[in-house]
Amino acid sequence: MGEKARSAGYRLTGFDTIGSTNSEALAAAAAGDFGGHWFASLHQSAGRGRRGREWFNPSGNLAASLLIIPDAEPDQIATLGFVAGVAIASALDGILPQGVVKTESHSENFGEQVALKWPNDVLAGGSKLCGILLEACKTPSGQTAVVIGCGVNVVAAPQGVPYATASLAGLGYVRSAEDVLAALSDAWVGAFAIWDDGRGTAAVLEKWRQSAAGIGGPITVQQDGAVRRGIFETIDSTGRLIMRDDDGARITITAGDVHFGATASARS
Repeated sequence: MGEKARSAGYRLTGFDTIGSTNSEALAAAAAGDFGGHWFASLHQSAGRGRRGREWFNPSGNLAASLLIIPDAEPDQIATLGFVAGVAIASALDGILPQGVVKTESHSENFGEQVALKWPNDVLAGGSKLCGILLEACKTPSGQTAVVIGCGVNVVAAPQGVPYATASLAGLGYVRSAEDVLAALSDAWVGAFAIWDDGRGTAAVLEKWRQSAAGIGGPITVQQDGAVRRGIFETIDSTGRLIMRDDDGARITITAGDVHFGATASARS
């Protein structure tokens, strides 16, 4: 864990291998843990992603989950995934060469950079480098505990999955999972301070947009069996995706699988 995170009072429990860091964090919350607690492992055997999908975590990659108990309303808590995205982008920007991570709103070559994908992925060259998963439960005192899981492909890109994957090592950047966790935990402190229990959501979302892939370009969204095509305009004040379809209608997307380009030729 990074020095800034340690100084801010965050704690770390590390494992060589574990079933799921998210499950470990949720169990801690249910047992009364007061939050500010990272759980991290170099390997997990039962990782999971969005919508219950399996998250593959080869040994040496980073599986990390942060348990927090935020003092915020549910609609603000729902934006914590964007806080995590901003923190990951900031962390990687700090440990990778300048210009590798997309940080400007009007960058034209996001496909060659590390960039954030709506709603909860990080891409490198258009391939999945990192996934984010939010889960919540109640503490014994009735508070809402939130677990933010981050899986980063550090040394190996998972194989046999229905989407393109990337790793830091595969991109030519030799870093350890410990390096990434230290940078991430420190970057989280800054991003979480900006969020400020939801009062700074607008500032966080603007930072997310600056590192986002695909804004202004064509996208395809698969949603409940339907396919929508159009232009990715922005995300709104709550983090919903706003697209302009082929008929010119402005559509708000709250959930779905996003693919860049005019066709949906892959699953994510």
